Amino acid sequence: MNTRTAPTRDFHSLLEKSRQCSRYARRVLQADPSLLDWLRDHYSTPCNRAGILTLLELSGLNLADEVQLTKAVRVVRKQIMVKLILRDLNGLADLDEVMQTMTALAEICVRHAQSCLMGILQAQFGIPIGEHSQTPQQLLVVGMGKLGGGELNVSSDIDLIFVYAEDGETRKTHEQDNNRTLSNHEFFTRLGQRLIGIINEPTADGYVFRVDMRLRPYGDSGPLVMSFSALEEYLISQGREWERYAWIKARVIAPAPASSEAELTRLTQPFIFRKYLDFGAIDSMRKLHVQIRQEELRRDRKNNIKLGPGGIREIEFTAQVFQLIRGGRDARLRIRPTLSVLQQLAQDSQLPSATIAGLEIAYVFLRNLEHRLQYLDDQQTQDIPEQAEDRALLALGMGHVSYEAMLAQLDHHRELVHQQFENIFRAQQAESGDVEIWRDGISHKGLERHLKDLGYRRDSESADRLMQLRTGNRYQQLPEMSRQRVDQLIPKFIKHCAQQPDPDTTLSRMLSLLDGIIRRSAYLAFLAEYPVAMQRLCKLLSASSWAGKYLTFHPALFDELLDAREIYRMPDWQRIDADISARLADSKDDVERQMDSLRHIQQEQIFHLLAMDLQDLLPLEKLSDHLSDLADLMLRHVLDLCWANARKKHHEAASFAIIAYGKLGGKELGYESDLDLIFIYDDAHPDAPENYARLAQRINTVLSSYTSAGRLYETDLRLRPNGASGLLVTSVAAFAEYQRNQAWVWEHQALTRARFSAGNASIGLAFENIRKELLCLEREPMALRNEILTMRAKMFDGHPNPSGLFDIKHDRGGMVDIEFIVQYLVLAHAHRYPQLTQNIGNLALLELAGELDLIPFELALQVGDLYRTLRKTQHTMRLNHQPPCRIDRAAVDTAACLQLWERVFA
Repeated sequence: MNTRTAPTRDFHSLLEKSRQCSRYARRVLQADPSLLDWLRDHYSTPCNRAGILTLLELSGLNLADEVQLTKAVRVVRKQIMVKLILRDLNGLADLDEVMQTMTALAEICVRHAQSCLMGILQAQFGIPIGEHSQTPQQLLVVGMGKLGGGELNVSSDIDLIFVYAEDGETRKTHEQDNNRTLSNHEFFTRLGQRLIGIINEPTADGYVFRVDMRLRPYGDSGPLVMSFSALEEYLISQGREWERYAWIKARVIAPAPASSEAELTRLTQPFIFRKYLDFGAIDSMRKLHVQIRQEELRRDRKNNIKLGPGGIREIEFTAQVFQLIRGGRDARLRIRPTLSVLQQLAQDSQLPSATIAGLEIAYVFLRNLEHRLQYLDDQQTQDIPEQAEDRALLALGMGHVSYEAMLAQLDHHRELVHQQFENIFRAQQAESGDVEIWRDGISHKGLERHLKDLGYRRDSESADRLMQLRTGNRYQQLPEMSRQRVDQLIPKFIKHCAQQPDPDTTLSRMLSLLDGIIRRSAYLAFLAEYPVAMQRLCKLLSASSWAGKYLTFHPALFDELLDAREIYRMPDWQRIDADISARLADSKDDVERQMDSLRHIQQEQIFHLLAMDLQDLLPLEKLSDHLSDLADLMLRHVLDLCWANARKKHHEAASFAIIAYGKLGGKELGYESDLDLIFIYDDAHPDAPENYARLAQRINTVLSSYTSAGRLYETDLRLRPNGASGLLVTSVAAFAEYQRNQAWVWEHQALTRARFSAGNASIGLAFENIRKELLCLEREPMALRNEILTMRAKMFDGHPNPSGLFDIKHDRGGMVDIEFIVQYLVLAHAHRYPQLTQNIGNLALLELAGELDLIPFELALQVGDLYRTLRKTQHTMRLNHQPPCRIDRAAVDTAACLQLWERVFA
């Protein structure tokens, strides 16, 4: 007896709070005493989809009958509502249970209604058949808004859109010959109208959900149902920016599963998510929010916790603007629930983790408060009531001792939300003087005067550039919004460039970049929205014209300027590798998109390295190591993708390796270095030569071809056996035989900088063993010396320099001389000192040769310092487009190199 009374007494206290905080629950329970008995028996078990289905099955009503189904779903709705109210108000259910239960209730009711009506209408008019596919058609019910996102609130309406795949007409059975047929459009219109009635129309048992169809194409004035082709045409030709926002959460909720859902997703995704980073979405959503806010102010609803300042809508907009901007490039953001989006933004470091945590807490608080507002009378409201009694009930339902205490908490959350919203959506204001600098009708002299006052030294030349822009066709023919953004940007360009060491050169580079992106409104929007990024851009271009060229070709990299913590973070190749794998998995069914993802990732990492380089955060040797590691990573993923998608392959894993020579092999890669590669395999299968030749060709094509996303690398495959006339791929055995018996000395010189880069590690080890064997062969010193001197003379003759300046790379005493010295020392002495075969770079090999007493140690260090200086000078000149790299002969002392050359080759 005692085991029953304690739970009963506990139930009564829970029930009392429910009746106190919900007039709706009190009315329903008074009207139907049997509901109270049911609630007493079931309140302790969580609400879920399975429970709702069970309630419908146990209703005793015929769910295939329209009238009885209409009654059944209303009765079940009451049961679910009173149970949720009791569980939620008494802390037995969390927000997720409430939202998931209401979403499941809507889906189940809509699915049953759709199934019931399909059966009724098919019995009357036949089965709707697609005119092209000649297959049965279904009405797809698309849930929008909170229903689509799985976040439905307790007294919400449900936003629906009705679509079907193909036009056509119904096809009757022999028994139906006397009934007329309908077009698919008319059939589904009738079904849609009656479905709305089952869910929406009030009866003696109440209603299930209010149905809102205004999000469909053309709104209230549009057709109730629409075919896929008509929907696609509408989205392409007439879809508005706010509809992109609305479609983010769209999800087919009936029938389940829907065979045409994938086709619908394919149709709508390009409309919602742009292929590029769409920074224009910020201004579009800002304008939409202003319209909503103005309407709320007109209706005096500042206490609305959904649409007012710091309300639920501002959290949703904050999450969704990142989806619209980045969802085209990052499939991980194509998700629906608001909290899930916020968590993804935290993982992607798009917003600080503390900010995300604050928004998540505020969202849960606001949604819980929204439900308690709606529990009062089962009304769709988000307005804080004026009556003191209702306010006290809200505080009680939220677990606060008073309304004032609850209000303080509410104000705290709303202030945090609104502040973050303003940080993202606040429009940038023009600074004083901006209009005067770039006003209509300004003369060349007036512009020149402004520039001179700001510190420009070639003010007339810079004014010429600006006037050419203003009067040019590209500027004049811009759409009005783009022209306004350019007008907003130019004064800021002028002011930021004035703060750089050479304002005129920096402005010229900035204007060249602007000329390259001026027709791409998303990037104009980015620069207008993010002044901090513009400042960083000015500094980069001031330091390097190559950076400006790179950004002009790849303006999507503007996005990388937003977070200084990320852009100056040393690369974590393990993390980057995992990120590559995740992004490739997101587009596993689209090979071209996967290849473009690799291009985007490579460009992002090059840009991060460039930014650190220009801030002197990376020594040149470390920069080259990172660029080489990046190339290795790209080669590995390209190889894996090409083999995975090969039309013909004889093994699951390729017995194939990519060998790097030259700059990549020696880990001295620069930003624009090409990749010297050869391809080898070790596989006795008869199909191996043909299959690996195709693989190599595909790898080379992927690496070197230009697409809209750019190019990965320029490649050079001429170092393979027999050069350009040789086979594209070589077996390990054939490679070893060629190198032992047919290779020229210069090919063995190249081997000193060769290494395994990607592919089968066992083949890489076999290559390394062959390389060491060949480098350790004992050679006749005089013959070796003559061969190398002959090759050096050919190279010198091939790069004449009549300028009177010193060519850093090719002149006597330059980089090529130092590299030839190192290669000679390896080939001449590795048979006695095999440690010389290590691929440790020219600087380390020079020092090692000094330690081995092959050359004077101090001289080795001096030549190493010279090599480092020459590389650094070459690198700096290339960053500012100064090829060929020639300098005043007095600017560098090459005596150490010339002395070592004479000592080694005399």
